[in-house]
Amino acid sequence: MNGKILIVDDEPAQQQLLRYNVEKSGFDVLLVDNGNDALNIVDEVSPDLIVLDWMIPEASGIDVCYELRSRPETRYLPILMVSARGEDVDLAMALDAGADDYITKPFSPRELIARIKSLLRRSRPTLLQDKLEFGGLELNPETMRVKRDGDDIHLGTREFKLLSLFIERPERVFSRDQLLDLIWGHGVYVEDRTVDVHMSRLRSALNKRSDGGPDRPDMIRTVRGAGYALTKNIK
Repeated sequence: MNGKILIVDDEPAQQQLLRYNVEKSGFDVLLVDNGNDALNIVDEVSPDLIVLDWMIPEASGIDVCYELRSRPETRYLPILMVSARGEDVDLAMALDAGADDYITKPFSPRELIARIKSLLRRSRPTLLQDKLEFGGLELNPETMRVKRDGDDIHLGTREFKLLSLFIERPERVFSRDQLLDLIWGHGVYVEDRTVDVHMSRLRSALNKRSDGGPDRPDMIRTVRGAGYALTKNIK
């Protein structure tokens, strides 16, 4: 599945409970413990959904919602608000601030995951599909199998994650910095050249034919000074 979920909560026990259940369901997880860090990291890693606690330091969950909805790039980012506050007025306040859904503590892991998937079905329907397809490519997130024109494509873990990102957002150009944050993780030091190496491996694997025939047309477009994109055959 490999959708990216940002969890914002300042209670260590709650953090670990949320992380365990969300990762168990096949999602990648990022954790921060305050509102300001949440606002900063959203621009860097582009999560698919935020699980946002109301009572967090520096900027409350309500403040974070208002700020995210004021930014064009995060106006439609799914937000699941988590709180111990269960009155109707609290639900109304969270929804007015921009939350898409609201779950009251204590809650079951099953309900949490069901609500996450419900939001993603509306915002990122391809993320929950068993198989992603684009331009002759087929990618199965569960089995990590890839085919191109019916041929099996063998990829390393990083190359598979890169292709998953590209096939979910075909034609979108990702910069090296964005790929570093999204694939290697925010705050992890990796040289820019590392991205180029893995993109070269991905390109080679996609183009090579299993029968030894001429290489297939390239699907990885290099945009000078901008980054990389997955596109229809370009040569």
